[in-house]
Amino acid sequence: MSATPSEVLILPAAVWQERARLHEARVRTWTDPHLERAARGEKHPVYDFLFSYYSFRASWLRQWHPGSDVVLAGDDAHEFLRWPEYRRTPAGVTIDPATLPEKRRVSIRWIHGLLAAMTTRPPAFGCFGLHEWAMVYRQTPDEVRHNAHPLRFPPDELARIVESQPVRCTHFDAFRFFTAPARPLNKHQPERSTVTEHEQRGCLHANMDLYKWAFKLAPFTPSELIADCFELARDIREIDMRASPYDLRALGFEPIPVETAEGRLDYERHQRAFSTRGEPVRARLLALCERLLTG
Repeated sequence: MSATPSEVLILPAAVWQERARLHEARVRTWTDPHLERAARGEKHPVYDFLFSYYSFRASWLRQWHPGSDVVLAGDDAHEFLRWPEYRRTPAGVTIDPATLPEKRRVSIRWIHGLLAAMTTRPPAFGCFGLHEWAMVYRQTPDEVRHNAHPLRFPPDELARIVESQPVRCTHFDAFRFFTAPARPLNKHQPERSTVTEHEQRGCLHANMDLYKWAFKLAPFTPSELIADCFELARDIREIDMRASPYDLRALGFEPIPVETAEGRLDYERHQRAFSTRGEPVRARLLALCERLLTG
């Protein structure tokens, strides 16, 4: 394995094929159970979100890409030429940032601006996961999204809990799912046009969305980075739903009772840990954006 003076890494066939094999084995621990459930017509209130809300197919998650500044040596590397972002070089096959159309560059500039703004904005840890509660606030049983699973409180008690605590959601893509009577209760009123002004590192969903930004940069994103982001999002989703008003103990998820002071402390502990875990991932995505925009 060697690097040229231009810092392009040349991977022998045996090396990149082993990386591809390890990547597929890693992500199949997540994708295979999802596909098996889908084949049986089963829905999972925690993990399906990672494949439905995040519209990146399981087969795409399994596919390995080396990322920018890597040349794949050997005849087998020609299989990557079926993607328009790849080209041949004397040393092998590489992905070429010059293939980016201007429309994608505009998108990458926006992603870079969002991630950069988040690095300078102080994280906030006072929301305590009430976004999931606000999504079922004052709903009838038929309206509740995951109504195949019971709520931990009757509707009136659930509403009292929401009303007794400050609701401080900064994430637009969570806020837009609030019920109509819950929206005025929120301290912030984020809109699609103000996402960059509100997004912050303490938010579970903002850290979950690192997976979205990673796959939106594909195939320029190294697949190992996409997998790291997916793993972070999966771990966050478990905490997100454990802190929700749903009772998912039948599926093995013990509630985090954010309606209590002890539960709120537990939630904040997880929130801070995810914020820390997200920092190096966000830095890698920022570096990738900068590489693509200057490439």
